[in-house]
Amino acid sequence: MSAPYDARHAEILGKPPRISPLDRDAAADQVREATNKLRAGIVGDAVELPVADIPEIMFVLGKFPDIWDKLATLALQIQSHTAMLPPRDRQLAILRTAWLLQAPYEWGQHVMVSKSVGISSDEIERVTQGAAAPEWTPHEAAILRAAEELRDNVMVSDATWGILSETLNEHQLFELVVLIGQFTATAYYQNSLRLRLERGNIGLAAR
Repeated sequence: MSAPYDARHAEILGKPPRISPLDRDAAADQVREATNKLRAGIVGDAVELPVADIPEIMFVLGKFPDIWDKLATLALQIQSHTAMLPPRDRQLAILRTAWLLQAPYEWGQHVMVSKSVGISSDEIERVTQGAAAPEWTPHEAAILRAAEELRDNVMVSDATWGILSETLNEHQLFELVVLIGQFTATAYYQNSLRLRLERGNIGLAAR
């Protein structure tokens, strides 16, 4: 029996990427600089990756430096030390968004990130069930429900906003909505470009 995500993997990953990456050697300096900036800001890792280990996505998005630089600036703002949302809230919102959009690359990468901030495999499985799963705290359920409501109605409901307002300030509330929007856009281009999974990323099978 096939897994429930096999058809989605085949749809997105079963054909070649739609845009080929830059040549690694020719674009090494450009892509290394962008990669180091992102890794230092988001992951907190100042160690330079060898060019051979830089994810292919960086060589694809590097073809569009004007757009990619602006996307990366936003990513740094809302995922680095400047972010106001707690890492757990941030990752729950990203995971729910990635699952709703059935985005293999985004889901697999952020399962790994989520585990690094203490989210368990059981909780990651529960994210696939959504805000209605009974084990969530009211705050956690509201984080997940915000992603669901934005997907379904392009707006966070008054009820969900009210619950979130009890624990998040105005900046954090705005950041949450922007974060979900950013990762919606990220899923759009990762899926549509058929970006290949990186080493260690098993897509929608990840838990």
